[in-house]
Amino acid sequence: MKTFPRGGVHPSENKLSCARPIETLPLPEVVTIPLAQHIGAPATAKVAKGDRVLTGQLIAEATGFMSANIHAPVSGTVMAVDLVPNGQGLRQMMITIKREGDEWAEGIDRSGTLVRECTLSAQEIIARIKQAGIVGMGGATFPTHVKLSIPPGKKAEALIINGVECEPYLTSDHRTMLERGEELLVGVTILMKAVGVERAYIGIENNKPDAIAHLSELARNYPGVEVTPLKVKYPQGGEKQLIAAVTGREVPPPPALPIDVGAVVCNASTTVAVYEAVQKNKPLIERVVTVTGKGIREPKNLLTRMGTPIETLLEAAGGLPADAGKVINGGPMMGRAMVNLASPVTKGCSGITVMSGRDAERRELSQCIKCAKCVAACPMGLEPYYLSKMTQKKNWDEIEAQMITSCIECGCCQSSCPSYLPLLDWVRLGKQTVMGIIRQRAMAAAPKK
Repeated sequence: MKTFPRGGVHPSENKLSCARPIETLPLPEVVTIPLAQHIGAPATAKVAKGDRVLTGQLIAEATGFMSANIHAPVSGTVMAVDLVPNGQGLRQMMITIKREGDEWAEGIDRSGTLVRECTLSAQEIIARIKQAGIVGMGGATFPTHVKLSIPPGKKAEALIINGVECEPYLTSDHRTMLERGEELLVGVTILMKAVGVERAYIGIENNKPDAIAHLSELARNYPGVEVTPLKVKYPQGGEKQLIAAVTGREVPPPPALPIDVGAVVCNASTTVAVYEAVQKNKPLIERVVTVTGKGIREPKNLLTRMGTPIETLLEAAGGLPADAGKVINGGPMMGRAMVNLASPVTKGCSGITVMSGRDAERRELSQCIKCAKCVAACPMGLEPYYLSKMTQKKNWDEIEAQMITSCIECGCCQSSCPSYLPLLDWVRLGKQTVMGIIRQRAMAAAPKK
């Protein structure tokens, strides 16, 4: 069975909510919608305090090509456009709306009727995806219209749908594949048309046999679409690892992109959102969020409007356990610990994981024993311990030369370290610093207007 060739680890899966069907969370009374829910420039607010908005109405417009539109997830009155603390306690610009019913903007098809045939051209498909504000919903939040806009001189050869969901605990993609398989497959055909390919592969790890069987059966009616079972190994959901597993091709180091090996990768939930945007004219205003953890009374998969407070989701799953030590936006490997549970669900929020007891604690550090387990575990072929030490020494030139920007921040190094060293923390800091230096260098070299 296929997998990627280098590194990787096997954390405990803990898919506690995998058998829980998707439930629709009741609408919140107030939502806060960040203007930055995507990689790239934050959107620009198009509404002001006191404005009345409808569900699905454009409330913030993309700023430039690398940005994404944002739409109202509920109807009601805009209470503020101001700085609000996010999950990490950092203040960022958000639009606050007080819900008044649920009145939708015109032109959005809310029926459950499946629409298979897409008569739009590739350019029209991409334009509709851009208009709907679709971004990568696996966590990366890369604007989908940008990913589908193939650069001149490049050619897509295959579309790969990421149904791996290798992050422990999370099951939102799994349930989406099971419960919305037809919409997903129509979305695949739309994406194939958008990038001009005749082959598509849906990569799913073999710990989801029900999803593999279900989509394999449905795919018989969709020429050119193939379900590819994969061996379980983290971080197989990483774009470069998935491409290597499915096609055998390895994406070169930055600045190379998947399109350089003829691949375009799209997350499973994002593909369903593409179907809704193109066939139903529905913008990205809701998503499935897994609420989970060993101490959670009722782990669930909740269909949730964007802007809903995280604490509302926790209450729907039985409340925050008394022994909760850490609440993570995402999963335990790549997620970020939260300090503000009043912060909102965003487009990239695939799960909320509550860690309790010893699982939430950092272990006591000891000296590096030079075992090189972090090197063996790194799926990008880096030397995490060395990058960590050079970051602490602020040797930015050296870690840039050692390709720290190739790090995908998967956490394999830290999880494999017998000395419990915070390798990911240091490498993440070094990567962010070097990328800032590279941006400053590019700005300085740019011709002055």
